[in-house]
Amino acid sequence: MKPRSLSHGAGAAATLETWTAHDWSHGVLLPHLAPHDRLIVRTRNSTYEIVVIVPYTPSVMVRGGAFFPDFTPARVAGSSLGGGFLKLHGVYAGFQMELVTDDLPIITTRVRTVSVLPTRDVAVM
Repeated sequence: MKPRSLSHGAGAAATLETWTAHDWSHGVLLPHLAPHDRLIVRTRNSTYEIVVIVPYTPSVMVRGGAFFPDFTPARVAGSSLGGGFLKLHGVYAGFQMELVTDDLPIITTRVRTVSVLPTRDVAVM
């Protein structure tokens, strides 16, 4: 199966009306994935490889960017526009991905693309 690539820009201001009316089809919710599914997330500055460990918590192993040279346990808090709204446990093109580790929260630059590689299509770490 070929990876799905999801991309979209989010140029509108972060108002509640804009937020609730947003087309959320250009991303993925971690609880909708299976254990060991992989995400390739390309932001403006970095590429991240994310392996889903427990989808409903959403526990992952992440590698990439300046903070994750090796696979590191983390949790996907969600996606935001850098304001008060957070799309819980999701990664969406046009938004900043927010990750939480034992040490600190990490907020990426805006996501450009999200590719989903289902478990059946890739070898596990």
